[in-house]
Amino acid sequence: MAVRGSVRFKADDIWEAPEDGNRYEVIDGELLVTPAPSWGHQVASAGLFLRLGTYVRRRRLGQVVSAPTGVALDEETAVQPDLVYVSRERAGIISERGLEGAPNLVVEVLSPSTQARDRGIKMRRYGATGIPHYWLVDPSARTLEPYRVGERGYESGGVYGAGSTFRPDLFPGLEIPIDELWS
Repeated sequence: MAVRGSVRFKADDIWEAPEDGNRYEVIDGELLVTPAPSWGHQVASAGLFLRLGTYVRRRRLGQVVSAPTGVALDEETAVQPDLVYVSRERAGIISERGLEGAPNLVVEVLSPSTQARDRGIKMRRYGATGIPHYWLVDPSARTLEPYRVGERGYESGGVYGAGSTFRPDLFPGLEIPIDELWS
């Protein structure tokens, strides 16, 4: 649900949002509210978090966190992605309340209520604010789609589905068997 009107919200407004189980985001001054995610959404997010978190922690590459965590990208855009990765080199964007700047990777797990936003305005804003890697995970289709910033915005790295293994360039040596994200 988007809250429209003559009011323009600021990124700082999400830090004051109620703790009611909803996700509050501000994109280009517009307040967006989404309900708590489904069980399938959370299973996919948890599966990916465990793989990424273990890989990153063992190699001391930075930090991986899951939602809800605020990511303020500019004065009028603050979001709560499902997963974010911040390298040690970008650790300066980490504050007590969340991230204040572009992480290295944002992952959005698609839901029927957020799919258009995740593939549309969020993808454009993430690319425009310098997030180099963006992954979309679709629990319904059981796929993972990696994107990387190129000359014209995000460029697709393909679609990984049943029976395939994703080997992200961002994490050399990491293998993510797609079927294991759903178990």
